[in-house]
Amino acid sequence: MMHECQKIPGFSLKNRLNGYNDSEVRKQVKMKILVPVKRTLDAYVKVRLQSDGSGVDLNGLKMAMNPFCEIALEEAIRLREAGHATEVVAVTVGTEKTQEQLRGAMALGADRSIHVLTDTDDLEPLNIAKLLYAVMQNEQPQLVFLGKQSIDGDNNQTGQMLAALAGVPQATFASKVVVNGDSIEVNREVDGGVETLSLSLPAVVTVDLRLNEPRYAKLPDIMKAKKKIISQISGDELGVTLKQHIESIKVVEPPARKAGIKVASVDELLDKLRNEIKVL
Repeated sequence: MMHECQKIPGFSLKNRLNGYNDSEVRKQVKMKILVPVKRTLDAYVKVRLQSDGSGVDLNGLKMAMNPFCEIALEEAIRLREAGHATEVVAVTVGTEKTQEQLRGAMALGADRSIHVLTDTDDLEPLNIAKLLYAVMQNEQPQLVFLGKQSIDGDNNQTGQMLAALAGVPQATFASKVVVNGDSIEVNREVDGGVETLSLSLPAVVTVDLRLNEPRYAKLPDIMKAKKKIISQISGDELGVTLKQHIESIKVVEPPARKAGIKVASVDELLDKLRNEIKVL
């Protein structure tokens, strides 16, 4: 019987993450793509705060893969299907509960997955970036796809920090990615239009909403994913010491928006814009 997660004795760190025995010879791939995914509150669930203001109350609420992470995973799978890559590896950082998102990633098409086990899911971006960098060093991917941000923290920092730690080129807010041999072309939306960047590989890319539309997992693939082994590793085994740099003092709801009003004429509208709101 397959266990949900398996630590395999006698494996080196790199091969344990890869799921191969040290004595096995691994087939070389054209391109390996690493896709970090995050467990977040479902985007369609209304957020509620804890009574003491210490954070968001997640009890009994539906959790899902961060939508931007879904887009990153979809792009990696499409590149593999197009023949530009031969392996897509999903990785997540968090408690045991985050394995659900790795199962979902494999159901969607990831070849295998890595779970970096931590005591909490509430990690700041720098700590996550350090853990992902350690995985990146062991995996040696040619490309790392991340969502540009998570919908819970909205920090938009992890991808940039990971690229800085790894010392590799980066592109953020990608709306189109084209592989050209040992480099990629990335279109990114900026205030003045679209900017096109050329990056040599390896590289880190954070993706935006317009890049693609993620697929839905098929029932047979969901069932197959339940039987797959998730390689689990801890921060200590990766040689990463976590240190909290940010302290959350209090979480409060934004002020309620004022109700709109109707005006009887254009002159009244202009009067309010000029004299009340003072935007004219």
